[in-house]
Amino acid sequence: MSLTTSPITVTETGLELVLPGGKPAYFNHYWLRDNCPTSFDSQTRERVFDIFHLETPPRPRSAQIVGDALEIVWDGENHTSLHALDWLAAYATGQRRADPSDLARRAWYANHYADIARFSQADLKADKAKVAAWLKALIVEGVAIVTEMPDSDEGLTDLVKLMGHVRPTFFGEYFDVRTHIEPTNLAYTAKALELHTDTPAEEMAPGVQFLHCRANSVEGGANLFLDGVAVANDFRALHPEDFRLLSETDVPFYCEHDTYDVRSRQRVIELDEHGEVSGVTISQHMADVFDLPQHVLDSYYPAFCRFGRMLQSDKYLMRFRINAGECIVFDNHRIVHGREAYSATSGARYLRGTYADRGEMRSTYRALTGEGRFK
Repeated sequence: MSLTTSPITVTETGLELVLPGGKPAYFNHYWLRDNCPTSFDSQTRERVFDIFHLETPPRPRSAQIVGDALEIVWDGENHTSLHALDWLAAYATGQRRADPSDLARRAWYANHYADIARFSQADLKADKAKVAAWLKALIVEGVAIVTEMPDSDEGLTDLVKLMGHVRPTFFGEYFDVRTHIEPTNLAYTAKALELHTDTPAEEMAPGVQFLHCRANSVEGGANLFLDGVAVANDFRALHPEDFRLLSETDVPFYCEHDTYDVRSRQRVIELDEHGEVSGVTISQHMADVFDLPQHVLDSYYPAFCRFGRMLQSDKYLMRFRINAGECIVFDNHRIVHGREAYSATSGARYLRGTYADRGEMRSTYRALTGEGRFK
């Protein structure tokens, strides 16, 4: 049985009404009560109403349109909710809340170096609009270069803080890429470093990597970067069944030394909530023994190798030399990187690195560009 309060129909479970523009809509009673504007603290912006404390299901005693809002007087409570009709319209069809950081990715190829977005650190520290543009470049293209970096440890920390916080890994908060006497990682040698994404052995690998070049006068050592999104998109078109295997199958990664034994399972191709390629996870030196059933490997290994060979194609591979005073910042779940071998005795090569989270990057971008819920 329903109670009609024109032009609103109150049913057992919700309200039916016509929104401005003549569009009929339905809203659940629980949802309307839970999201009363008074449910949120204006200072902390957190929810302060706990619907678990209601002893009976919420039900309106009356509901009417008052101006440009829906007014509900709740039965059994000394409480009235006032919902703006334009706010209700945004949730009428079950669409997700608009996200300013949900930007379409722009794939790039081997000729991208000249077009990489560049920002000086001084400009970023002085202008929040430049920070927003930097973060947008990282979201859309996955890579940007920050120039005029000071030759100091603090310079890198200051840059990360414009995005969020330093994200430690099992290597610590920072790492130094230079030749070590007793290296624990191939990056700490002068040898070639195969194409990879960092720390896939972690359950949640860090999302954004910073590599601050402090010195680079050696012979060789060219940086190798490619866009995993570009490769995976082409791979999907050329080999759809292989793509399905790599985007649906978890495989093991590990990193083990004297004081740590880190393990995880990851998918080589990562998809976002829209089913679009958001990145890749690849690292031959941290790939564990694939422990899939052997008959599954009959299909998986050929697909895996086809994708690996595609990553090395000159169509995608960007080669360049990072210079002292530059910091290359990139999406560690998207950008595959490596290094050619260099002569350790021909000069100095030192890159200081660290990480931040993609979630914090997007959070900062939203705060700088979005309207938010309370603005």
